[in-house]
Amino acid sequence: MMEKDSINWYSMSDSALLHTIGQFIQETRLQQNKTQQQVADAAAINRSTIRQIEAGHGGTLLTLIQILRVLDQLPLLKIFEIERKVSPLQLAKLELKKRKRARSTNKQGEKPGIKSGW
Repeated sequence: MMEKDSINWYSMSDSALLHTIGQFIQETRLQQNKTQQQVADAAAINRSTIRQIEAGHGGTLLTLIQILRVLDQLPLLKIFEIERKVSPLQLAKLELKKRKRARSTNKQGEKPGIKSGW
């Protein structure tokens, strides 16, 4: 694939973005020496769908995921992971709720110092 130092993704039209994605899929497929038919069969889609996507004519999100899976490119989706962050205030509250001591129990499971009325 052609190395581009800096792509201004925001200035690209939707059709230009589709074309860039199509080029990426085509280049990746060719680097792996796979035909459109091989990718289509492995992704359980039509060859014409691969041809349309590579030409920049769109497709569905599901189709894109299926193609990325076949081309071993799913790690590209890592950017969509949501990182859960705990605020310092929440962290302090969790620390206060942490158990600081353990209490022993006797053999019957009763707390020490508490006697049964039996």
